[in-house]
Amino acid sequence: MKRTFSQFPQKTEFEQKYNFRSDLPYIVGVMAGMDGEFGEFITDAPDIKRTPIKAKRAINIEISDKRVLFHSLNEDNVSSVMCDIDNEGTVDFKVILRYTYLDEKYDRVPFKGDSFLVRTNLENGVLTIKVHHVDGLGRTESAKIAETIVNEIVKNAPNV
Repeated sequence: MKRTFSQFPQKTEFEQKYNFRSDLPYIVGVMAGMDGEFGEFITDAPDIKRTPIKAKRAINIEISDKRVLFHSLNEDNVSSVMCDIDNEGTVDFKVILRYTYLDEKYDRVPFKGDSFLVRTNLENGVLTIKVHHVDGLGRTESAKIAETIVNEIVKNAPNV
């Protein structure tokens, strides 16, 4: 089964190489663990005033399937995905960020999120991460997506 997306752009917004001492199934496991995670950040309010607000950013992860589709990837289904992941090669993901903030009545208000395509390629101990923004207002930068992935890899594996 192919885990690359046929329409992944040739030119991406961010590309970085890292020394890496594990395998591709480990990366898929880390990505599955990121699904459902969240954090806070400061951004402009989605209203006309554009005042700075503290917003919540929730992460959803999808993995490429059959070169044209993406399916949810999380802790519940990662073991079924692992059966067709080689130790080295390329796997594409979609990272979907959903944003919300608290209004003056402390009600959680959703607003337009961002989506990114992420290509991970592992060959001979070198992990290349390519990130491309595909939808949204760009409230999160492509480099921040790669940084988050690398931080999760390092946090979960003391030998990386």
